[in-house]
Amino acid sequence: MTKTRVIAALVMAPVAIAAILLLPTQWLVALVALVFLIQGVSAALAALLGGASVVLGSALAANVALGGGVVPARLAFFRLVLGTGIKWLVVITIFALALGVGRLPPLPLLAGLAVALIAYPLVLNFSVRVERER
Repeated sequence: MTKTRVIAALVMAPVAIAAILLLPTQWLVALVALVFLIQGVSAALAALLGGASVVLGSALAANVALGGGVVPARLAFFRLVLGTGIKWLVVITIFALALGVGRLPPLPLLAGLAVALIAYPLVLNFSVRVERER
């Protein structure tokens, strides 16, 4: 792989992650919200917020971790850790606002979170293909 192709792949990585990984996760969260619509609109909204918190946090984490191009290893590791911290800060903030201010039911909120957290790595494993030159 040429140096130009590697740099282009690293620059486009946040966009590719958002397009490839987050869209199927959003569809699964929407499906869970439809299931919780049986309990009412607030339960469906809670499920959507639970999943949306992971989707938003993951998008921000990908942008922080992979958005700077080619960097030294220490800085790359720091960006990964920072991105993960931002992801969980977003999730906890949305949960606190949904439970405290919005008074949404906690079970659908956790169900949306669980589906998004399980779907994200599954979609990652089944949708990203790495082509190697021989």
